[in-house]
Amino acid sequence: MKNAEVAKLLFDIAELLEMQGVAFKPRAYQNAARTIESLSDDIEDIAKQGKLMDIPGVGRAISEKIEEYLKTGKLAYLNDLKKEMPMDVEQLSKVQGLGPKRIKLLYDELKIKTLADLKKAAEAHKIQAIKGLGPKVEEDILKGIAFAQTNTSRALLGYVMPQVEELRTLISRHPAVGRVEVAGSYRRRKETIGDIDILVTSKKAAEIMDFFVRMKDVANVLAKGETRSSVQLHNGMQVDLRVVKENEFGSAMQYFTGSKEHNVEIRKIALKKGLTLNEYGLFTLKDKKWVAGKTEEDIYKKLGIDIIPPEMRENMGELQLGAAWKLPKLIEYGSCHGDFQTHSMWSDGTETVEAMATAAQALGWKFITITDHVGQLGIANPLNEKRLEQQALEIAKLNDTLDIRIFHGAEVDILKDGKLALSSAWQKKLDVVLASVHLATKMTTDEMTARVCRALSENRVHILGHPTGRLLNQREGFTMNWEQVFETVKSRGVHLDIDCSPERMDLPFNLVKAGRDFGCSFSISTDAHSSQGLHMIQFGESIARRGWLSAADVLNTRSVKEIEKVLGRK
Repeated sequence: MKNAEVAKLLFDIAELLEMQGVAFKPRAYQNAARTIESLSDDIEDIAKQGKLMDIPGVGRAISEKIEEYLKTGKLAYLNDLKKEMPMDVEQLSKVQGLGPKRIKLLYDELKIKTLADLKKAAEAHKIQAIKGLGPKVEEDILKGIAFAQTNTSRALLGYVMPQVEELRTLISRHPAVGRVEVAGSYRRRKETIGDIDILVTSKKAAEIMDFFVRMKDVANVLAKGETRSSVQLHNGMQVDLRVVKENEFGSAMQYFTGSKEHNVEIRKIALKKGLTLNEYGLFTLKDKKWVAGKTEEDIYKKLGIDIIPPEMRENMGELQLGAAWKLPKLIEYGSCHGDFQTHSMWSDGTETVEAMATAAQALGWKFITITDHVGQLGIANPLNEKRLEQQALEIAKLNDTLDIRIFHGAEVDILKDGKLALSSAWQKKLDVVLASVHLATKMTTDEMTARVCRALSENRVHILGHPTGRLLNQREGFTMNWEQVFETVKSRGVHLDIDCSPERMDLPFNLVKAGRDFGCSFSISTDAHSSQGLHMIQFGESIARRGWLSAADVLNTRSVKEIEKVLGRK
């Protein structure tokens, strides 16, 4: 699937147009890109059916550009825009804090064209001399350069999943293939993915290897062997395929799923029991007799451990609980009955409230929450109180006609001083107040902690939105005293948001677990800006599982009446 590739092209166009000072067009390209990156259907299939313009936000001009790229692998319009720019916008924009306007400013003032130019200028303290920037911006740019150079080699789970599942299906259809599974960090549902490890059983390994290296998505064959081959796909992703024996499949799955830390610990347990564990099986240490390996369950059982769900395999105490048969019952995929953060055309979404609600209803959900932006984030087209009133009337009418509960909410900016960008009167009118930090993200740990805790303590807040503010492969999240935040969240009856957006996946799983251990409650939100984004709820469920949450820890799993009762306590 080329959804992510096409979305990136449209985002690049938007950025270049914004640098040229073009009005309106950048937002149109951004909206189309957001919708396409969240599509569950293959953009190429949609194009072949002649239905590109059925995608929300995709008009004739954008559809023609998509078709051009899908047919030729190139896009003349984008290339022309790049030629008009003297700097490497793609590389520079990877540095946190460098948007189109600042990139242009740096070029105008210092002729900065590349990441190397940027680093050299920052280290020479030339950036801080530019009016409006200063030492702090320069320091942040240096940090951003280091982050950009070390955090862009891994793909985002949410965007790579469709292609991985397509590969799994393609390989499984080969008549010589028996069992097929994807292992590695993908199986553990890690937020970012390096290489893809696929394991299969087959009595015709050579035939499978030939088939694998000749697949249409293969750009380069990195290695080809009798039972293992590696290829690079057109999107740059490396895929490794191994053919293993039936009685080795379980041990290979356990070994290649990882994590490394989990595997080191489980091998120690095996050694204490006079056994040795590797990718080929569980063997007696003394005479190398095969004990188990056909299934993972057999391996864990022989070691006296309850089977550990892949999402928990991070050596965070799961093996000790497994040995005591006290593993938590994790939330199951598909347990959420609805969503606590979505956006519509009222702010920066691409579809109407009715379209979002109808799509949620088609998924079998019982509720959806519309949380359009309120505050100072200009690019998000925030609502004022007059528009909130108009939206409230629309939602009330839809609640009378649709067989799904639409909660009227808002994603409200937490201002720099800890106040909310919404009056207390309107906070009381809304079903859901989701408070988030979007601006002034460079505060110290103490300053950000005080800011967030004040917002939660002095306002009617139901959910703390994407709590760390991170953007994967783009910027680190801000730091806070999490014990203090957890204490405030718990005492004020606020839910910690698990934002499913592939770029965010926020709260991170380790903080989810820490919040769980503290006794906090959670909610899951897709942060969808189109109906196609609603399927991302599974990524929030995966984070919840990685953070050891049960269904009882997550508000989305409750009935509408129970949710209304919880929300009404505020």
